Amino acid sequence: MWVDSFELRLTKPLGTAAGQITERRGLLVGIQRDGYRGFGEATPLAGWTESYEACERALTKAAADGYTPNPVETPAAAHAVDLAELDAIARRHHRSLAAELRATVYNSDQPLPDTVPVNATIGDGGVDETVDAALAAAEAGFEWLKLKVGVREPEIDLERVQAVATAVDDGVSLRLDANGAWDRPTARRVVDRLVDLGIKSIDYVEQPIAADDLDGLAALRGRGVDIAVDESLTNYSLADIIETQAADGIVIKPMAVGGPTRAVEVTRRARNADIEPVVTTTVDAVVARTAAVHVAAAIPDVAACGLATGSLLADDLTVDPVDVVDGCARLPTGAGLCEDAFVGLWPNNSD
Repeated sequence: MWVDSFELRLTKPLGTAAGQITERRGLLVGIQRDGYRGFGEATPLAGWTESYEACERALTKAAADGYTPNPVETPAAAHAVDLAELDAIARRHHRSLAAELRATVYNSDQPLPDTVPVNATIGDGGVDETVDAALAAAEAGFEWLKLKVGVREPEIDLERVQAVATAVDDGVSLRLDANGAWDRPTARRVVDRLVDLGIKSIDYVEQPIAADDLDGLAALRGRGVDIAVDESLTNYSLADIIETQAADGIVIKPMAVGGPTRAVEVTRRARNADIEPVVTTTVDAVVARTAAVHVAAAIPDVAACGLATGSLLADDLTVDPVDVVDGCARLPTGAGLCEDAFVGLWPNNSD
């Protein structure tokens, strides 16, 4: 097993629940099993995974003595190893990573979709800027728009949402992502106002209140707008979220839950509890983004996912093998992640 570091710039700073990010530092992993190569990626993100330093230590140990990173303590490192192993296994079985995951987790060999629906992300700009971005995304074929809210005053956010709902076609659904910005009373007021305004195109409000307030999230459900959790999955287990009835939907980041296998397992358990899963990236490089598309494709009848994030990076490790056209990400063909698309990433001095 080999490990190489990389650093990629973002096109512009990106606001997250843990603050702004301007670059993505990560580690590329390669293994060889029975003559088949596998690629993995670890791109830690503060607030969702371990630190870069902790990830690097775990992967260095894994390369030195076969250590298996702990998916709870170092989920990004565990993601890299799990992905590399899966890639090699799928290549050996001469099937795609998505097919390998569906067979392993869902025990199904049903045909995979050619594409996965994805949402466009709209930033927290003013009303006119938000509407222009939403119209551009809808014109590009996106039928799901994810609007960042919570940075501005609630009344301004409501104005932005209503303006977008009025501007786009009825077939476009809106997702509102507050990143835990509101307290309980504010979140309740916003949800009730969304219902009063009659905005029927809202799919859900994501993480309206703090990640550690499962009881508060549960209290927001049943008011007329679905509630989804994201950051809460880094604070609590899925079992906790199910037990407290805190969510109608759950956002699953393979990098944050410890790898593609665990991500698909979480989706299956969520579905069994009537919680709809959505797969997103953590603004990853091309290897992990491609894996996230396979994770989404492995889920039967998956909802629109947050996978169109490659444009957030100013540069990348190599050419992206996933095309996003008309609001859908196309599943790469060939065995493993994408046949030979990443072959140039393999170091010349590694066997």
